[in-house]
Amino acid sequence: MRLLVTGGGGFLGSALLPLLLRQGHEVRLLQRSPAPEALAAGVEVMQGSVEDATQVCAALHGVEAVYHLAGRVEFDPGDPPALYALHVQGPRTVLEAAAAAGVRRAVMASTSGTMAVFDEERTGTEADPYPIRLVAGWPYYLSKIFQEKTALRISRDTGLPLITLNPSLLLGPGDLRLSSTDVVWKFLERRIPAMPGGGLSFVDVRDAAQAFAAALTRGRPGERYLLGGANMSFHELFGRLERLSGVAAPRLALPRTVNVLGARLLEKLSSWRGAEAPIDSASVEMGERFWYCDSQKAREELGFGPRDPQETLADTVRWLRQHLRRARPRTVSELSS
Repeated sequence: MRLLVTGGGGFLGSALLPLLLRQGHEVRLLQRSPAPEALAAGVEVMQGSVEDATQVCAALHGVEAVYHLAGRVEFDPGDPPALYALHVQGPRTVLEAAAAAGVRRAVMASTSGTMAVFDEERTGTEADPYPIRLVAGWPYYLSKIFQEKTALRISRDTGLPLITLNPSLLLGPGDLRLSSTDVVWKFLERRIPAMPGGGLSFVDVRDAAQAFAAALTRGRPGERYLLGGANMSFHELFGRLERLSGVAAPRLALPRTVNVLGARLLEKLSSWRGAEAPIDSASVEMGERFWYCDSQKAREELGFGPRDPQETLADTVRWLRQHLRRARPRTVSELSS
């Protein structure tokens, strides 16, 4: 098929593109910056923004299906309008133009955090409601909920066959921007001062890409699919990372409220000193919640088969150490001196 891919230069896109090419699809990318590596692979690249209707319409010419992956993982609550523009206005522009152009299928990337995040330890499914109250202070996840609501409405109103995939935290090799593997990098850099009390789900980016490729033909329009490879408490995750890397896991365990207040205080202290805080308070708040998800639906309908999580963690640690230079953050004592 002739495909348009937005966000193809990101972590997920870089794993998905080779699969699409090996399957014989003709791929066109729409992205803001040039992509010489994509050109070398035989991919057509058009520069443009998903928020520009004229550029989107030009990119859709002759296209049969769309992968909308464009987005930005950003937990800093400082600029919600920018996240809204990218995650809500962007998909609206792309999907409305795709429907008008007669595109046969659209596959959209969202996140497991639009349904599988809880105050207590439990596992989410596609049947769970949007956790708007819980994520109200986290603009990234709130914007992704609005993205899904907008996309599903457009699909219903126009008849555009839309499949939404909701991967959990993407890990594995190749995350040049630290868009998803930042938690592992912070662990390796000893930037996590206390053990979080919650748990997370993660999936290997290579396995998620396989599910995205399969969704083009096997996904059911109107459906959402959770993609999680493993559910782990942070205690178990950091224990595994300690054994893989030799970096000691945090030994300090604090009550949720104390942990969050301490992170906010450290943020203010770091800002006053003109330095970056070891970890932001939003990430600490998220670390006190549970992000477990059930991927049975994706296993049955998309053939999703996540690999051993230990392989994913080992490959993530190895890649980060090989490709990112270590930059030791200043300690609390150094910040206050």
